[in-house]
Amino acid sequence: MTDKITGLNLRAHAVEMTQAGDNLILTSKIPLDPVVDRTADWLHKWARETPDTVFLAERAGDAWREVTYAQALTAVRAIATSLAGRGMGQETPIVIMSGNSIDHALLSFGAQYAGVPTVPLAEQYSLIPEAHGRLIYVLDKVKPAMAFVDDAGRYAAALALSQLDEVEIVASKTDGAPGAVTSFEALLAGDDSHDADALLATTGPDTVAKILFTSGSSSDPKGVLTTQRMMCANQSQMASVLPFIKERAPRICDWLPWNHVFGGSHNVNMMLAHGGTLTIDAGKPTKKLFAETARSIIERPGTLSFNVPVGFAMLVAEMETNHALREVYFKDLDMIFYAGASLPQDVWTRLEEMALEVRGKLPLMISSWGMTETAPATIMLHEPIGRSGVVGVPLPGTEVKLLPDDEMRCEVRVKGQNIMPGYFADSVKTAEAFDEDGFLLTGDAMRFVDNDDPERGLKFDGRVSEDFKLLTGTWVQAGKLRLDALDGLRGLVQDVVICGHDRDAIGLFVFPRPDQVHGDNTSDGAVIDPILQAQIEERLRDMAKAATGSAKRISRALILAEPPSLKDAEVTDKGSLNVRKIMTRRATLLERLYDNEDPALIRV
Repeated sequence: MTDKITGLNLRAHAVEMTQAGDNLILTSKIPLDPVVDRTADWLHKWARETPDTVFLAERAGDAWREVTYAQALTAVRAIATSLAGRGMGQETPIVIMSGNSIDHALLSFGAQYAGVPTVPLAEQYSLIPEAHGRLIYVLDKVKPAMAFVDDAGRYAAALALSQLDEVEIVASKTDGAPGAVTSFEALLAGDDSHDADALLATTGPDTVAKILFTSGSSSDPKGVLTTQRMMCANQSQMASVLPFIKERAPRICDWLPWNHVFGGSHNVNMMLAHGGTLTIDAGKPTKKLFAETARSIIERPGTLSFNVPVGFAMLVAEMETNHALREVYFKDLDMIFYAGASLPQDVWTRLEEMALEVRGKLPLMISSWGMTETAPATIMLHEPIGRSGVVGVPLPGTEVKLLPDDEMRCEVRVKGQNIMPGYFADSVKTAEAFDEDGFLLTGDAMRFVDNDDPERGLKFDGRVSEDFKLLTGTWVQAGKLRLDALDGLRGLVQDVVICGHDRDAIGLFVFPRPDQVHGDNTSDGAVIDPILQAQIEERLRDMAKAATGSAKRISRALILAEPPSLKDAEVTDKGSLNVRKIMTRRATLLERLYDNEDPALIRV
């Protein structure tokens, strides 16, 4: 149907809900589009039908390097034969240590063509010496046969690690390498002793295409076995409910990192599946790099826009005065898609206002829910809703099991073609990841927007796995309480950790904003700052007045002197906190949080 608000061809929410004992099963009534066997099927299709369309583009000085679909297919087939010539296959992964680039993409698809898994990693693991421990953890786990970087000199310190001594290093730029290095051009030369068609024929839906490591926010990172079936089904699932994507080749200008499933699987494959164009934005939503993002959008605007909430907030702020950016951004824009957190309503509203000013109609503004383990999209909005915070309804070909409590807060479990078969080299974690009916245990919780109408969708309500009990036996919804605390302490803190497992009251670890700390008075890792302590106490008292019971009342807090440590894995590569690591590493401070005589304690 053509939606009256956006003018786009959309499928309205259509959900079937059935009872399964005490649980609910949600499915979509919308038929699933056909699913191809492998990503190379898309590449062949577009190289045949639109060979001169630009598939990939990246900045090269003041110009742009472009690769068409025909050129991409030629390069991918050559790379596949080069990998086969080295005897590589499913048991010889390639670790990709640098960020987004055309060569990164070509190597990934070349590896998939030959059935060689890639392991894309956050570039911080290699570029920040304090994070080398995480890189070493992955290298020891997967034992790669090849490692790729875009610039050997820039990554020299990481390439010198002993874990890479016997690994072939491939680089786009070879100068400055600490040892032997193969030029990426050598892979593009191919290997005439191997037939690309024969290599492709050995791959299929169950072939592992990638091993994507989770962020490790609650434990050590786990390697998600990402199959061709997962990625291909996921694109069909989304196209089934967003048919406008199939009607004209989409374009995106995108910075989201490919070591994450959002950027590397969701966005990259959406362009490939529909003959679209991906412009690699070298910027990021940071004060230092956002100017490059604005420049890239002005030169290469998209029809779809994917970002995290902070990225959209920075974009809105820039467009308030940068009218050229505003005009090109909205001119041809069909859809705005946010993920990672809820988009602030004021940012949502301003985006709508600007869109109406520029083009007189609204783009589709949506979000979804998913995980690395789910390829990622499993629950998605696919109709206009007018507000932030709703993640949507099940996609076609998925089953969502909901385990409601007395207040209709539901634990979420999922099943479908887009769900992983398991974790790399970890049968124990794999077995623990699924319930007796084969549903993936997500650890997330959701609520219905309207308990009487499941087609209104679901909204995220924290992580069940973060919940804990006080000594009284009362459950604390830690994820939701953390968001409330961040809102209540806005302007004073960078982040907080909810404490209280097996204690008699809820406490708070506070990571303060550096500009809010007065002086340098610390006490063995805690900050004693009467001004900031008083400000936090006042805010917590205001929150306590509105609290409806001990499970929602924060009664004590401690300001931590040391920010979260990347070196000690207290921060994931996504920037989220690893609560387990923080609690373990700062066990002494946790005891002080519950010492009523401690001078650094804030009591409410």
